[in-house]
Amino acid sequence: MRSTLPDISAVELRRLIASREVSPVELMDACIDRIESLNPAINAICATDFTRAREGAREAEAQVMRGAALGPLHGLPLGVKDLQDTAGLLTTYGNIGLRGNVPGKDNSLVAKLRAAGAIVTAKTNVPDMGAGANTRNPVWGATGNPFNPALNAGGSSGGSAAALAAGMLPICTGSDTGGSLRIPASLCGVVGLRPSPGLVANDARPLGWSVISVLGPMGRNVADTAMLFAASVGANPRDPLSYPVDASAFWPLKQVDLSTLRVGTTEDFGMCIVDPEIRRVFRQRVEAVRPLVASCEPVNLQLGDADRAFDTLRAESFVAAFENTYRTAPETLGPNVRANMEIAAAITLADRAWAHLEQTRISRRFAQAFEQYDLILAPVTPVTSFPWTELYAANIDGQAMRNYYHWLGLTYVVTLATNPALALPCGKDEHGMPFGLQVIGRLHADAQLLAAGQALEQAFEASETLRRPQPDLQALQAARPELKSIVTHPPEFAADQSTGGITAV
Repeated sequence: MRSTLPDISAVELRRLIASREVSPVELMDACIDRIESLNPAINAICATDFTRAREGAREAEAQVMRGAALGPLHGLPLGVKDLQDTAGLLTTYGNIGLRGNVPGKDNSLVAKLRAAGAIVTAKTNVPDMGAGANTRNPVWGATGNPFNPALNAGGSSGGSAAALAAGMLPICTGSDTGGSLRIPASLCGVVGLRPSPGLVANDARPLGWSVISVLGPMGRNVADTAMLFAASVGANPRDPLSYPVDASAFWPLKQVDLSTLRVGTTEDFGMCIVDPEIRRVFRQRVEAVRPLVASCEPVNLQLGDADRAFDTLRAESFVAAFENTYRTAPETLGPNVRANMEIAAAITLADRAWAHLEQTRISRRFAQAFEQYDLILAPVTPVTSFPWTELYAANIDGQAMRNYYHWLGLTYVVTLATNPALALPCGKDEHGMPFGLQVIGRLHADAQLLAAGQALEQAFEASETLRRPQPDLQALQAARPELKSIVTHPPEFAADQSTGGITAV
């Protein structure tokens, strides 16, 4: 049974731990075995904390056996995105200037998840400083897609998505500015939630009042994602956007009758460049959803110049985070970060004011649409997964992208609106790669969105065409692709270390 434990859902694993049918130690060993077996093929996991994770699992087992109160995530191995600080465990942000960075304390989300009983097991790979939707960096190398390791896993939460898809870990953290959580979830065939701003506190966000960057949960199905989300929400005095919230609103999920839902659909939000293949696949999925719901029709959002608004607001956030490093040590920043800084150099105060006004207009257009619809469906990505050797999708449908993130328009439009959005697996595309639906809900109606997402997921499960695809784990075990061609490993972190269980993989 040990070899198959990692394939069991997080919700079921938590139940089995509480009923003493599965030992947290047995589960941890099974996850570590899976990581050691499959990670060489996809490079989803970077720094590891196996020594302390096993100690944590033994303590979790002891708590179960003595009848102690158990947290909502008790005994579950957790993958933490390498943009999020972990006490005593290497946190590099994928950046050469931070190759030796071992934080003294957890960030607010990690601390909250530890308190809920999760066991930090490993860090998951990211692009350099999280900039971009292709997970590759000069510290750890590139993350390959579990369905084809020569292709990219998306980003910036690519390591988390790939690790989940391959069953290395039952739950992982993510974060999302322009689609960093939704895109890898879609490309790897797992679930990711971009929450409404303020639900998950972030004490590390430089611009405390900015709503474009959020932390969020990732899982293999909606229930796992909702359970992790419920353990993540709540106020933190160091995050001015956060506020008290009742976690029981998000887990367990309520039942939703799909036949009562009014659904709007859009292939491109009236402005995004989308490959014809993705349009075809999305139309097929819409036709599959149509008989399940009360109504299903195209929605016209008339969003104005969302591209320019996102350019400006993203550049503003990058200046806040990287201005000092760009001025004093620009050589330590990757090309994507430098590109954002160069965009920022041409932006005026008038541009910033216009961008905030445009974002407000976009948010109100979405609010108006949700007076008519319960959900809005769109694709997550405009193209199928491409080789990780290509930094980004430079051309779509014969049109050149303006910059390295222009191809993310389908997700950053929703970022501007600030509505919660779920990346929901929905079969495969014409290339045999996972296809994800972007399911968008009303602002602050995250619980209702998750419940509707679970209802759709359950309906999809009955169809071989629509259900969540599974990677070929045997093929991954045999695969040994070269995923380190851009890596420069710091020799002092080439082996497991007692200071944090650091393993270069």
